[in-house]
Amino acid sequence: MNRFRSPAVFLALALPLLLAGRVAAQQAVTLPYLNAPADGAPIRRPPTLGLSVGGEIHRAVMDTGSTGVVVSATSIAGFETLPQLGPGELTYSSSGRVMRGVYVETPVTLTGADGSRVTTRPIRVLAVTRIDCLKRARSCRPQEAPRRVAMLGIGFARSRDLQPGATPERNPFLNVPGMGTPGQPGALGRDYVVRRQSVTVGLSSGAAQGFAQVKLAADPQTGDWAATPACLSLAGRPPAACGTLLMDTGVTNMFLSLPDAQTDGLAALTARGAPVVADGTRLAVSPGPGASAPAYAFTVGDGSDPVVPQAVMLVGRGRRPVFVNTTVRALNAFDYLFDADAGVVGFRRLAP
Repeated sequence: MNRFRSPAVFLALALPLLLAGRVAAQQAVTLPYLNAPADGAPIRRPPTLGLSVGGEIHRAVMDTGSTGVVVSATSIAGFETLPQLGPGELTYSSSGRVMRGVYVETPVTLTGADGSRVTTRPIRVLAVTRIDCLKRARSCRPQEAPRRVAMLGIGFARSRDLQPGATPERNPFLNVPGMGTPGQPGALGRDYVVRRQSVTVGLSSGAAQGFAQVKLAADPQTGDWAATPACLSLAGRPPAACGTLLMDTGVTNMFLSLPDAQTDGLAALTARGAPVVADGTRLAVSPGPGASAPAYAFTVGDGSDPVVPQAVMLVGRGRRPVFVNTTVRALNAFDYLFDADAGVVGFRRLAP
């Protein structure tokens, strides 16, 4: 992502860091996105926040579809002097980009558009020194010593999707001073709410009111929570196919895996030969078992509906478990809550 180019913007964001230093957060912090839409307008692109690893502030994508901070080694102040914890890599399956580098342990400061900020405890950060591409990458260009890489992965249940080590201790929003550990609660909850214009980290009592909550299963093998259950249906075809949902603010294309019985006759091909759901097809998404969370639905290709993804890509047809990646545009249907202490996600419906 591009660095800040406006001196005024950079000074507005950097000045609180210089004056206050790294202050421990002991209350909920709301960070407005740097690219937040206007009041009442829909969000259509992945949200961004300021990210600083001991030096200059960079614009980073806030991504609920990955876990951990991934940043160019050239963006880390004093990188050569930091203890290196061994090689590492993380693959973004939506694009096919493979980030390779070394792990360092350092605090990370995150900044909102109004200068609000939060600094994490020291966490493991992937300092990227090279980008490789999967064989069938959708959008990737190999690079040596890449610059302008800045991803803020705040998701869960990602270590089984080409993200080894993507566990809660690498999630910056779960490692803020004042937060506890899985076995020892702290003054701040290990939780956050994502909205169209901002994210709130470390919720106060009552902040989850109005959310329909879905209980997550524990994943003892990774020490994380399992993915969100969901049921999907194309063109109203019964029965609905049930699997998992990924709330992914880092993309605008939806990725969908369904049984052939759901997709037969409803697929088309892009100019590059990739299978997609045909325009005019109705897709219904129901998070959680039964009616525990608000469902939403849309007609593929309807440009007037702000929840509609740029495209609905069909992946692993008939070979992979049922799965949907919502895209950032699901935030036009509801606010999203993740509570790592309670092991729940929540959905709060928005007015149309």
